[in-house]
Amino acid sequence: MDPNRLHDWVTIHRRLVHADEGPPRVGFHMDQQIHLRGVHLEVHWKLVDCDPGERAVWEGRGPARSRARTEYALRTESGGTRFDYRNEFHPPLGPVGALVSRALVGGMPDREAKRTLDRLRAHLEKQVASDN
Repeated sequence: MDPNRLHDWVTIHRRLVHADEGPPRVGFHMDQQIHLRGVHLEVHWKLVDCDPGERAVWEGRGPARSRARTEYALRTESGGTRFDYRNEFHPPLGPVGALVSRALVGGMPDREAKRTLDRLRAHLEKQVASDN
């Protein structure tokens, strides 16, 4: 949950613009610069649900009143750890914005989510290997 580590695994992350002091907690804010389709965008995130080490739900606001919600959850399963990830994006302008977004972005969110999860898995496996 450390915002300073987003660069390790989030493929569209470019830089952390701001993050509140202290550990992430409900009400924690951060501003992140991301890169989509050749454009740098700033997203303002608020942590709306937090159970450190187990669950985090971020709600974000981007340009033109776009919105996003990202949820991360960890739980013990079959002697290992299961990581669940959900990402929702709501473009501006309601249904018209959704049509334009699909035309411009296509399957990119699914591809980027998979790439991000692959990077996270590799990062965690490397960290576990170095701890042993």
